[in-house]
Amino acid sequence: MGQTAAVSALVWIAAVSLAAWCWLLLCQGFFWRTDVRLPPLREPAGWPPVCVVVPARDEAAVLPSSLPSLLAQDYPGRAEVVLVDDGSTDGTGELARELSRRHGGLPLTVDSPGEPPAGWTGKLWAVRHGIGLARARVPEYLLLTDADIAHEPDSLRALVAAARGGGFDVVSQMARLRVASPWERLVVPAFVYFFAQLYPFRRIGRKGSRTAAAAGGCVLLRAGMAERARIPDAIRHAVIDDVALARAVKGAGGHVWLGLADRVHSVRPYPRLHDLWRMVSRSAYAQLRHNPLLLSGTVVGLALVYLVPPAAVVAGAVAGDAATAAVGAAAWAVMAGTYVPMLRYYGQPLWLAPLLPFTAFLYLLMTVDSAVQHYRGRGAAWKGRTYARPGALPDEG
Repeated sequence: MGQTAAVSALVWIAAVSLAAWCWLLLCQGFFWRTDVRLPPLREPAGWPPVCVVVPARDEAAVLPSSLPSLLAQDYPGRAEVVLVDDGSTDGTGELARELSRRHGGLPLTVDSPGEPPAGWTGKLWAVRHGIGLARARVPEYLLLTDADIAHEPDSLRALVAAARGGGFDVVSQMARLRVASPWERLVVPAFVYFFAQLYPFRRIGRKGSRTAAAAGGCVLLRAGMAERARIPDAIRHAVIDDVALARAVKGAGGHVWLGLADRVHSVRPYPRLHDLWRMVSRSAYAQLRHNPLLLSGTVVGLALVYLVPPAAVVAGAVAGDAATAAVGAAAWAVMAGTYVPMLRYYGQPLWLAPLLPFTAFLYLLMTVDSAVQHYRGRGAAWKGRTYARPGALPDEG
């Protein structure tokens, strides 16, 4: 009798999970579609001046694969690159100068900001220094891009044309992350999928929508809006700086666009699960505002949406309850179906789609670990600096 009651309860829980997936499929901004891309290039009447700002801390391993692509930008207007060497110990600054001498292309300035003061995360302090240097050049746009991001030669042209043509204050692209190792294949497409589920790209680009996000690896920002929204000063304590930037711009009345990239990609490898775990856990709890109630809700939500369907299939099969197994299978099928477009975007085999519950379970553990690290005093981290709480002094580690 007890087993029957348990199975009956599970079928109702599975039904709630199926209902949740139907809602996500139809009502969450069609987050699962991968067709939000930059529009075809329409050249403006004149090409405005642009300054590219690259914060870099101990990036000597990736700069040879990324910086030459920025220097080689085929941009008809005036453009230059400012690389901010943020206390590197691996020769990042000198390597950048050597790459500029070797490859030529756009003018390069390399400078260092010194240690960030209290209340600043290291990356944003470097960005602030870079923007300060850029303002002397009086650019109309700032391209904020990470040191591990490689751009095709027409990337800057396409970003500026999209900003001008669409009247956007921010045009951001989610760089295509590296997918080579088995763990990257399992975890990386899901990372972008989950991000799009939280911040549906279609809603971000809609005027009047409160949904705001950007992808920090590639953000074209109108310089006038940067001053109006007080960027980066207004977000100086932010760990998830790209989302904070987009919110600040929208809060100042700006128009933001975010989509998937075709010709912008990250060259940073994450070959081991440990590498990917650190990438996610360093900021997952910050995403939840360091709130234990939000953490509990997230854990329950992930379990209900991603783990209940396969559990219902297994429990129904073991107990001989066809209804439970069928409802669980239906929810699992909708889940896998929404993941297929992202797997195709990353060129991955579709048999990975049914494994999404396992990947979601890994993300659940990463999120919990992020909270554990926070309460142990480690907090979020960027390039050896840890931040136990907003406003805390960086701790060199």
